[in-house]
Amino acid sequence: MELLWFIPTHGDGRYLATSFGGRECNFCYFQQLALAVDNLGFSGALLPTGRSCEDAWILASSLISITRKMYFLVAIRPGLMSPGVAARMASTFDRLSNGRLQTHVVTGGDPVELAGDGVHLSHDQRYELTDEFLTVWKEILSGHETNFSGNHLHIKGGRLLFLPVQSPRFPIWFGGSSSIAKQIAAKHADIYLTWGETPQNVAEKIKSVQELAAQQGRTIRFGIRLHIIVRETATEAWEAANQLIKFVDDEAITNARKIFDRMDSQGQQRMTQLHNGSREVLEISPNLWAGVGLVRGGAGTALVGDPDTVVARMLEYAALGIDIFILSGYPHLEEAYRVAELLFPRLPIQKINNIDKTEMVSPVGELIGFENFPK
Repeated sequence: MELLWFIPTHGDGRYLATSFGGRECNFCYFQQLALAVDNLGFSGALLPTGRSCEDAWILASSLISITRKMYFLVAIRPGLMSPGVAARMASTFDRLSNGRLQTHVVTGGDPVELAGDGVHLSHDQRYELTDEFLTVWKEILSGHETNFSGNHLHIKGGRLLFLPVQSPRFPIWFGGSSSIAKQIAAKHADIYLTWGETPQNVAEKIKSVQELAAQQGRTIRFGIRLHIIVRETATEAWEAANQLIKFVDDEAITNARKIFDRMDSQGQQRMTQLHNGSREVLEISPNLWAGVGLVRGGAGTALVGDPDTVVARMLEYAALGIDIFILSGYPHLEEAYRVAELLFPRLPIQKINNIDKTEMVSPVGELIGFENFPK
């Protein structure tokens, strides 16, 4: 099992839908988060993309030199850049980070935002463009001169001179709940990423993508994107969940719903349907809570409970075929430590191997009476 964390480039705080308890997300804070991810033992971190976020490539690049082990899961946006330019960016990042890049292909699901970036394609047309983009991109990254003529892209003599460190290339992540998205994932992706739906729905997605991948003669790994609210007791965890949305009022829910409703992302539609803008039934499956999605787009569910319960739920997903978990919590710095302290000892986590053997190891916990090591 791999665990990743999340760098919240669109904002962070102790509560949703309010500036009270909010936190300035500046470069210093992003550095603290990256260092926490790197030192705590997370495999890496996801950096989100979109006009509501700081640019993922620039921020990730700025964090290479202060980290040693973690990898960066950075978004590629077909339609906003050419395959050749994207290949040079990705290869340079992989080379400078010594093979610590993974890429998340994001087609985009908000027509209003996409129009602001000059993309005026329908839902299926955007995925057709993504298919062409990935076909060209992978070929260029392989070091071959590439010629391609499609409905959206026309490439003549595409070529990459400086190849990535990772061979044959870095992993490609892809998400999407629509039929065409699953087909493209099966054709191109190394890892299919789903948002945190119920185990039953996740199992159906996995089965569908596996069957499509098999038709392509391929196998694929699966990851899930979840928030997490874990405390030493279940009572404390549910209290923390309720505290997180204490400032979420009807106006905030209505305003968020207007934005969600304009999106043609089937994944976002599925997230919204989990709560339908109502607080009445937010625990949609045992310990799976949809409160975050009342006002947050994208991943809107959280696992809530004491450590043993949360681990049990994660292992349920693992039994379905999920072996990578991208987790987050509010505020992200403190919750990264809480997750590492409460969950890591209980989970079969893949260890990062490139640790400096001469690294100093300090006591775990404060010495008792300045002399005796704690048990």
